[in-house]
Amino acid sequence: MTALQQAVALLITKIKQASITTQRLLVKLELPANTDLIDWMAAQTLFPKFYWQSRDCREEVVALGQVKTFTDPLIAEQVITDDQRVWGGRSFDGHTDRNRRCLSSFFFLPLLEIIRLDGEWHLAANMSDDKPRMLAMLQKIEMHPEAVTDIDSRILSRSYSPDFDRWSTMIDQALTGIANNEFEKVVLARRTTLQLDHPVLPAQLLKASRGSNSNSFHFLMALDAGHCFVGSTPERLFQRHDRALQTEALAGTIGRGADSQEDQQLAQWLLADTKNRYENRLVVDDIVGRLVPQCESMNVSPVPELVQLRKVQHLKRSIDGQLNDAVLSADLLDSLQPTAAIAGLPRDAALHFIAEHEPFARGWYSGAVGYIGQQHSEFCVAIRSAMISGDDLHLFAGAGIVPGSVADSEWKELDRKTSTLCSLFEQPCSDDGKIMDKMGYKSA
Repeated sequence: MTALQQAVALLITKIKQASITTQRLLVKLELPANTDLIDWMAAQTLFPKFYWQSRDCREEVVALGQVKTFTDPLIAEQVITDDQRVWGGRSFDGHTDRNRRCLSSFFFLPLLEIIRLDGEWHLAANMSDDKPRMLAMLQKIEMHPEAVTDIDSRILSRSYSPDFDRWSTMIDQALTGIANNEFEKVVLARRTTLQLDHPVLPAQLLKASRGSNSNSFHFLMALDAGHCFVGSTPERLFQRHDRALQTEALAGTIGRGADSQEDQQLAQWLLADTKNRYENRLVVDDIVGRLVPQCESMNVSPVPELVQLRKVQHLKRSIDGQLNDAVLSADLLDSLQPTAAIAGLPRDAALHFIAEHEPFARGWYSGAVGYIGQQHSEFCVAIRSAMISGDDLHLFAGAGIVPGSVADSEWKELDRKTSTLCSLFEQPCSDDGKIMDKMGYKSA
């Protein structure tokens, strides 16, 4: 028997012997360091499925099957015990008149979790009242998965919602709203739909992105076999350990350079640019204002630092706080999501403008994805993401509009951000004179 088979067999024995008061069971796993959880997850037939890798790579989790589901994170947080976690997220505009098909929130207490933390592996099960059903689901676990293959799909065409003409009109309307003091900033988004020569599997996209995009959270959330939301995002919404809170303002963007010298020039420009620093400061001020009632103390980084990713560079300021007693993770979700970095400021005015002018519903894009536990919770902001629905593949990106924004420049920023995932389909350049310039565009 493999180590996983032995662990599952031991877990089944423990479930059969468990008392009525047992809530969670944990079994240590002895797996090789190079075990790939994405391969294992892809082979499983249990839903929901959730994959999570923390930004610092210390923790990796696959959660499968459901003991309980929740559409209210507050109820979920009040139900779970000290060592349980619920996985899922909160959408940007779900369950509104604009987007009735998407849930506002979805969280689930999984039947099974495989967890890697600092090189140690564990298999965990959350108990339900129906032991025979639990045991039947565990018998369906695939023990010998095949490796997920590399992406071999090719892009045939791309379409945009909005197209550039409508984007330009939206930018003009946004700048007029800012000039009329209707809002200070609004974040406008674009959906890019890729037509491929054949469909890409969600696990293929996730695995390729995890291998290419460092300094990011990697996630996959599939409620069923037909729909999957996957992404690699650099942005943390918040992390809490008991009363210790960490969050950040990630706003302000430029591309990467063709070499280290040009990269440094672009970085220095970004750090000094008035527009980008102003955009970042708006996000900081909004986060601090929302957290003041919930924190007894707070510390904000005095100046932005640079976050360098594969395709782009961002400005980031860290914000740490000590929470007041009785502040829940669900309260923090309510306060922080959506932030000014993905909606705008003031929040309500920006959300109204987005609902009136964006030609598509965002759904899970720019929502929050992660987990809630009694002592520890963490969420990322669901940018740099894709929705796979049947044969359809939609990529999403947004740009913050403030005084000085120009439609063409912001469109190019959308392309740079989308290239985080889109470039995973591109083949290496041949000797046909096509090269990638510093802004991520092909030029002769």
